[in-house]
Amino acid sequence: MASRGVEALSDRELLALLTDDEQLAEVVLSAYDGSLARIGDQPEARLRMVGGLGLKRARMLLAAAEFGRRAVASGGSGSDFINTGDDVVRLFRPQLERLSHEECWVVYLTSSNRVIERYRISQGGVTGTVVDHRLIVKRALELLATQLILVHNHPSGTPEASGQDKTLTERVARAAALFDIRLLDHIIIARDGDFSFLREGLMGR
Repeated sequence: MASRGVEALSDRELLALLTDDEQLAEVVLSAYDGSLARIGDQPEARLRMVGGLGLKRARMLLAAAEFGRRAVASGGSGSDFINTGDDVVRLFRPQLERLSHEECWVVYLTSSNRVIERYRISQGGVTGTVVDHRLIVKRALELLATQLILVHNHPSGTPEASGQDKTLTERVARAAALFDIRLLDHIIIARDGDFSFLREGLMGR
């Protein structure tokens, strides 16, 4: 197994490596119809009961799943470019769609759409998070960014923009414009899809 490298392992072999038990790996995989994604989405309290997996190994599997999601989300560097809203969704979905709380991020860009920084501006509860538009603009000035994109998640699973989302978008756009910084889009990510203010024609002209 080791001689082939982990990339060559089957799903069952990968689980066996993480749990140190081939039979247990088979039981866990079968319990979730062979889906690693479903295993990684399980609550800790439920997963630990499957086949006698236990707390330590359940946490190991969930940590591995979270590591993978964060690796995908943080794979970008300053040399990445954002050309469409779909690029933003691909960048943030692995990190945001499964969260049980709301987070708001800002992508700071150069005039050529090169990513300077991805910055979490706030973290809140299930129903919302408080975002200070002044801090968003302050960070843009520090980075010499000329464009930015707002991104946040809806733990409820539905991506439709709320009244608060629309108000935040307007405030950030107005504040940024005072310094010749453009708010390109505000994207909401949820389990049931995504919402783009630009795509829906809600960005100011």
